Amino acid sequence: MQRISLAIIGLGKIATDQHVPCVRRGADFEIVATASRNARLDGVENFTTLEELLAARPDVQAVALCVPPRPRYALAKSALLAGKHVLLEKPPGATVSEVQSLAALAVARDVSLFATWHSRYAAAVEEARRFLEPRAIRSVRIEWKEDVRHWHPGQQWIWEPGGLGVFDPGINALSILTEILPSPVFLTAAGLEFPANRATPIAALLTFASEAGFPVEAVFDWRQTGPQTWDIVAETDDGVLRLSNGGTKLVIGERNIEIAEKPEYEALYDRFAALIRGGRQDVDLAPLQHVADAFLLGERQVVEPFED
Repeated sequence: MQRISLAIIGLGKIATDQHVPCVRRGADFEIVATASRNARLDGVENFTTLEELLAARPDVQAVALCVPPRPRYALAKSALLAGKHVLLEKPPGATVSEVQSLAALAVARDVSLFATWHSRYAAAVEEARRFLEPRAIRSVRIEWKEDVRHWHPGQQWIWEPGGLGVFDPGINALSILTEILPSPVFLTAAGLEFPANRATPIAALLTFASEAGFPVEAVFDWRQTGPQTWDIVAETDDGVLRLSNGGTKLVIGERNIEIAEKPEYEALYDRFAALIRGGRQDVDLAPLQHVADAFLLGERQVVEPFED
């Protein structure tokens, strides 16, 4: 089967750590070009802007947007108008409404748009979903605590409006939560801690209500050093489920569930290829909507300044 020609836009940490190696290991896509202000990729054509790339390489069939959320809408719109299939790194945009607009444009142009949530493809997520689906859930608690200095060294955009702050990793937890629960949840309260010198939060406490009546609480914190915590614990009428290590490990009761691992981004690109070949879109905005709701309902608390 002929490979789909792909351009990667934004050669930052996530592109070089995940997108490039996973695409090159796979059989569905071929990276033929990039556009980035400050980096180049060996072996392909490199451009400074998407506009230059589209003009020089009209044969490109798909683009993966790995830039920060704020400029993503304009880039995605240009690519869709040019008839390209578009993959959006998470979060898919700076606002819910702009991604809704992109989804409508993709349908109108008859191209695929994939708003990705890579953590949904973690090895144990699907097994957790299958366990919870037929059972009565009593409560859910999320703890997503990590060291921002380790995961985002020197990346100032995360502290600017639209950068999401601690919701940049926290949205991964919300993407898993909305994937594994059999019924929707709704935010009822939020506490957000903003460093005195930053425009986005460094920590958050979220409280949700579920349609089924069980409580959900999520704690996000970017100040944790040492071992990192990415856990979701659900108490059910048939034991406790613990999904840990970002969705890669699963314990139910006292049983460790053995699951064959597959890199998240390889599964993500498998999905993108299937969408393109099937002429479909995949734009689920539930995780981003929960973050938007947190900023709407959140009680702001100013905490000590944060310095990299």
